[in-house]
Amino acid sequence: MSRRTNKKLPADGYLPRIADGMLEQALRTSGAVSIRGPKWCGKTATGERQSASQVYMQDPDRSATLLALADSKPSAILDGEEPRLIDEWQMAPQLWDAVRFAVDKGHGRGRFILTGSSTPRKRPAHSGIGRIASLNMSTMTLFESGESNGTVSLAGLFTNGGEGLGSTCDLDIDDYAFAICRGGWPEAITERDDSNSLLMSGNYVQQLLERDIEEMDEKPRNSTWMRALIRSYARNIATEASATTIAADMQEHTPSSETVADYLSALTRVCVIEDLEAWNPSLRSKTAVRTSPTRHFCDPSIAAAILGVSPVGLLEDFETFGLLFESLCVHDLRVYASALGGNVFHYRDKTGLEADAVIHLHDGRWAPVEVKLGNRFIDEAAKHLLKLADRVDQKRQGPPSFLMVLTATQAAYRRDDGVVVAPLGTLAP
Repeated sequence: MSRRTNKKLPADGYLPRIADGMLEQALRTSGAVSIRGPKWCGKTATGERQSASQVYMQDPDRSATLLALADSKPSAILDGEEPRLIDEWQMAPQLWDAVRFAVDKGHGRGRFILTGSSTPRKRPAHSGIGRIASLNMSTMTLFESGESNGTVSLAGLFTNGGEGLGSTCDLDIDDYAFAICRGGWPEAITERDDSNSLLMSGNYVQQLLERDIEEMDEKPRNSTWMRALIRSYARNIATEASATTIAADMQEHTPSSETVADYLSALTRVCVIEDLEAWNPSLRSKTAVRTSPTRHFCDPSIAAAILGVSPVGLLEDFETFGLLFESLCVHDLRVYASALGGNVFHYRDKTGLEADAVIHLHDGRWAPVEVKLGNRFIDEAAKHLLKLADRVDQKRQGPPSFLMVLTATQAAYRRDDGVVVAPLGTLAP
């Protein structure tokens, strides 16, 4: 295994995922669970561990037969010991309605697990509300890979605000550069040779451009335009760049705005793009809040791969390093927040006051986060967070549970002004 992970690989080759517990809970409360996420993030392996039987719609030996059966008698594909895993169900979208009907007719919970790496353009006839629970799955976080020691619990911060916090981690700036370029792909993390693991995100992008774009909606797309678009997206990662800006940045490749919108929509449906939506809180003043999303991939290694940057290259370009590190932090925060029943947003108003991330739990608790690579800008980030907390109407929104500067440094502590400073390598759900 990579020298940068502290976690030993189990005999069955499966590293436990945060989604394991979420899936187990969802199966207890719903007739079926739909796991959605990018290809190669581990959805199938996670679903297999809690299923009693499986059907793989992409099995090359059976795919044609299964697709024909899905057209003629979709209920036959559902026959099997339950929970039954139906992998890549979106290849036959009618299976969604078949599962929904089976749950209605047969009742019971935990009957089916659906995994899919894309959302079909043609929606099923029924939404599945009340029958099919949704679970979004991502690539692995630093805590799941064993690189974060987990000494700073996000749940704990929401409970105690970081009172008495004090810990350290062993990760240094080189380790974060490596983690960004390697990505959170399970096969890359369990690969014992670091040089091999660094090649895998590039292989993912190559597969996306050479094959997967042809499978998106069964609609032909220009791979040259797609490559230019993804590269432009990477150059604008962790910014609020508009679609027009992204299109203009494609340089010599200038498709129409309609084409750019279509390509971005396709990349979103296959879970390659995962933008961070804006947070719109109640404010004390009438300050206008910007509503543009910040641009992110499902894994920051995609940006590193398409830009052709290595860990050494990141260390020589701290501007790019900072943006990709922010994207890595957003990636991990999203997974940790989802385990707590929450979401992550970003905040920026017309005065320029911003937070790179705002964690918002479903019970209303919230916490803003600023991301900084080193110690140099922690004081400034803390001032911004305190100013943001003061700008929010806390009578309506409630006070923040904590304010946090997330860093690539090594010490976690709570400052005298109450702001928490935590390395990403200490964070856990």
